[in-house]
Amino acid sequence: MRLRNNVAWLALAALLLAAVLPAAAANKDIIQLQTQVQALQDQVARMQQSIDMNMGALKNLVEQSADSVNKMNTAVNDLQQRMQGQASDTNGRMEQVSGQIQSLHDTVDELKSRLAKVSKQLDDMQQGGQNLAAGQPGMTAPAGPPTPGADSNPAASQAPPANVLYNNALRDYNSGKYDLSSQEFNDYIRYYSNTDLAGNAQFYLADIEYRQGNFEAAARDYDKVLEQYPGGNKAAAAQLKKGYALLELGQREAGIRELKSLTGRYPRSIEASQARDRLRRLGVTSGGTVNKPPAR
Repeated sequence: MRLRNNVAWLALAALLLAAVLPAAAANKDIIQLQTQVQALQDQVARMQQSIDMNMGALKNLVEQSADSVNKMNTAVNDLQQRMQGQASDTNGRMEQVSGQIQSLHDTVDELKSRLAKVSKQLDDMQQGGQNLAAGQPGMTAPAGPPTPGADSNPAASQAPPANVLYNNALRDYNSGKYDLSSQEFNDYIRYYSNTDLAGNAQFYLADIEYRQGNFEAAARDYDKVLEQYPGGNKAAAAQLKKGYALLELGQREAGIRELKSLTGRYPRSIEASQARDRLRRLGVTSGGTVNKPPAR
């Protein structure tokens, strides 16, 4: 802009000199001024060309930078979505594996119970045989295996055997036949409430309600497991799922309290590891405080 002003002033000065000075001197000065004006105009043209080139390069650079930023934003969003999807898949797999492990625990517990009963029957038979060989009066061989739970519940004589009823219920549960499985587990608790697997049956009743989205009823039935069968092998799983159910109901503080209680009662269990992971995702530290985002 200053160069253009200088050119204009030089042109004006040339005109004034042409009017004031004599012709010969004026011609010389005019020619000199014209030469300077032309040099300045050339310089302005070169500078304008350089500015145009630089502006074009800068504009191109800005466009490339904007395109790169957009691509980076797209890549970051895709990565976040994939990570969220993987986290959801991982949580789903963990719950599925946890359910399978629980089913295996149930099967092992049932096998142990049946093995103990068979061992007891063999001991009784051996003792009865020894008594018969010794000729002791009034001693007879056992009449056959007793029905589990039948001694304490006379109504069990009208029900299927405990192991058959429980295995059928567990099979239907794993197959997703929740209505049928729920009926069978309820029958098991009604007929065999004093057996070792009654707490497991109560847990699966609550778990069916959880899977069907009835979180309020599930929380109540998980609580029954903790109250009525505190020493059962489903106590830790019941407390974990009760915490999940409370969180689903929007009772955040109660759910966090339940999960933290679980990590204290069963610190080495698989359920405690799952509880710690859920607490971490909720932003709860090991001390029980909640991490808050920094103020902006």
